[in-house]
Amino acid sequence: MKTIWAPWRIEYILENKNEGCIFCDALSGNDGLTLFKGNSTMVVMNKFPYINGHLLVSPVRHVATLTELDRNEMADLLVLVEKSIGILKLVMKPDGFNVGLNLGKVAGAGIEEHLHFHIVPRWFGDTNALAVFADVRVIPEHLTATYNNLKPHFTNLMLSA
Repeated sequence: MKTIWAPWRIEYILENKNEGCIFCDALSGNDGLTLFKGNSTMVVMNKFPYINGHLLVSPVRHVATLTELDRNEMADLLVLVEKSIGILKLVMKPDGFNVGLNLGKVAGAGIEEHLHFHIVPRWFGDTNALAVFADVRVIPEHLTATYNNLKPHFTNLMLSA
């Protein structure tokens, strides 16, 4: 039998999952995952990604639903989703994207109290039998390397607001 080591997963297994909001915590920018923080929106790398480049785009304000956003926040949020996709295209050259918003626990929201979009870059052949047979994902690049590749492109990002 072969062993696949994923020591970074122990952090997720052992962490206290009831310790505040990861998005509100990310506002400090000292988490090593925050790529962009604007006046009303931000981009954070998913700490436990489906695949490299999995980004989370959220409003700065702690809101759970789209109806709680004002029109400017909603516009900024979608503009930032678009700009994030553009940066991922430039840096990581994916073949496509899954972009989604899970509203409510039953819809799969892991952090339902702070609205956020998932942007998941996809490549032809990026799925494999490990996820089906062994409930294991292969993430080929370390989070720090992905962060370092993406961060310069988000540093000077300007939004309309």
